[in-house]
Amino acid sequence: MSLPLRRRLADETAALAPAPAKPSRGRKAGAGEPDLIIHERVRLAIVSTLAGTTSLTFNELKALIGATDGNLSVHARRLEEAGFIACDKSFEGRVPRTKYRITVAGRRALNEYLDHMEALIRRVREG
Repeated sequence: MSLPLRRRLADETAALAPAPAKPSRGRKAGAGEPDLIIHERVRLAIVSTLAGTTSLTFNELKALIGATDGNLSVHARRLEEAGFIACDKSFEGRVPRTKYRITVAGRRALNEYLDHMEALIRRVREG
């Protein structure tokens, strides 16, 4: 295959490739799709667990959802960036204490996610 033909094929292939997806910032990915921030398993566990209480410490949350320190830290930060949870850091004596709580936006996003999943389940059962 000649070089000009190879370049033309590469250009045509690149033109047909879908554009890379932009990361979600707490918004719906598109009509009929769940919120991609909450849809991830560990993040859904964090938001769901926090929805049932006023706040939890880092270690309490880690134990409840069965995450590692690093995993919880990364996913909690992503939820915090989206405005779905708030992180309060303090000291008890000389011991640092990190507490998480769900925000109003987080509770709304969780309810929208649950509504979406319930509608999906209904469609599957009816269809």
